[in-house]
Amino acid sequence: MNVAMVSKNLGTLLICEIVAMIPAVVVSFIYKETELWAFIYTISILLAVGLGLSLIKPQNKNIYAKEGFAIVAIGWLLISFFGALPFYFSGAIPSLVDSFFESSSGFTTTGASILTEVESVAKGILFWRSFTHWVGGMGVLVLAMAILPSAGAGSMQIMKAESPGPSTEKLVPKVKETAKILYGIYILITLVQIILLKLSGLPFYDALIHSFGTVGTGGFSSKNISVGAYNNIAAEIIITVFMLMCGTNFALYYQFLKGNIKGIFKNEEFRLYVAIVTGAIVLITFNLYGNIYGSVKESIRYAAFQVASIITTTGYATTDFNTWPSFSKLILLLLMFVGGCAGSTGGGIKSIRILLLFKTAKMNLMKMIHPKAVYSVRIGGRTVDERTIADVLGFFFIYIIILCAAVLIVALEGKDLVTTVTSVITTISNIGPGLEIVGPMGNFSSFTDLSKMVLSFCMIIGRLEIYPILLLLMPKFWVK
Repeated sequence: MNVAMVSKNLGTLLICEIVAMIPAVVVSFIYKETELWAFIYTISILLAVGLGLSLIKPQNKNIYAKEGFAIVAIGWLLISFFGALPFYFSGAIPSLVDSFFESSSGFTTTGASILTEVESVAKGILFWRSFTHWVGGMGVLVLAMAILPSAGAGSMQIMKAESPGPSTEKLVPKVKETAKILYGIYILITLVQIILLKLSGLPFYDALIHSFGTVGTGGFSSKNISVGAYNNIAAEIIITVFMLMCGTNFALYYQFLKGNIKGIFKNEEFRLYVAIVTGAIVLITFNLYGNIYGSVKESIRYAAFQVASIITTTGYATTDFNTWPSFSKLILLLLMFVGGCAGSTGGGIKSIRILLLFKTAKMNLMKMIHPKAVYSVRIGGRTVDERTIADVLGFFFIYIIILCAAVLIVALEGKDLVTTVTSVITTISNIGPGLEIVGPMGNFSSFTDLSKMVLSFCMIIGRLEIYPILLLLMPKFWVK
């Protein structure tokens, strides 16, 4: 393990967190809030630690897979901890454990919260809370690669460790240019949504907050009852469309900009994603019509928004789906596992893995029928190698094991089964709201510190897709 190179990159990452905190400082200054000092204290600490680490001069500047995983895993733990300090220093969240929970939820784009009353919190603090979604959506280290000098030969290792999905491909030969392209698309989508939400009637500050939460698929709102507080159909449609857009692989937008429109619709993962979204909306609409809502239009309105919110793991709400029929709630529960596409800002298992699992199951069934025949799993006309299939199966198995272990620990509190199980599912899949106590109109404030720490680590594990955090716990990982 090249500890010196890992430490230097962690220092650079903390300097980047200072840069990310500046917009929130400006907001606090504009509103003349005393909470401005909370940011100044945090920036001072970050500057001291970040500069100290970044001044290290490693003899070997190469970053291999092991260093890439270490930088990403430790880096996300550090940014979540230091990102919690403004909440703690300002007094908005007096508990350090609660502050860490809120910060982890922000950066991992989960959107789960312990705040019971949001609207009375200072504007600058709320801005930082939502801006962590935007920063964490595309990836903190991808941002660092886009704006800072190249991390060296191992830049791709960092991107692979941080970016969601079974595989990460460079859009162009240089990783730094790939990072710039991704963030260019990301910024463009964000700006367009801010403008549209402002035109729909939302105040500029609220348009910013909800654009950060949508594009980062996070879900923190400046309103206690989320997007439903506005009762603005135009804003709901805009947010629905942009949630679905940001649950799509961002590489497809690069293809679109290059004029390869047919290639987008030939993408099997994208087709599955669209099919699942469409099917879920239709089924829930039929279930809601007559049972909860009196018109088809109203049923479609709420069904489409919640399906988009859950499958993209954004977590916004326009209604309390806790009151929906069991059939509709079960569909939403299944969507929590699916998540968005690989290469998106969404969480969950990812549509590409679901597709591979189904194709692998089909291949095994065909082998039973014709034992001597040769079958292979193909995606987009290409044969998927056995190692990738093994990785997907391994990921799914470890995901379930961690899910069960976390549920057992949280169950020690004695809360009802639905709350206990969905609280873990919604955090490890980076969604936000679950069912019952942690439903769209509830929160996580009633959980013990132990459960909050477990759920915080579930968020980080889910965002980094398990392996980087687990590797830190293996002694062999630290051997030179």
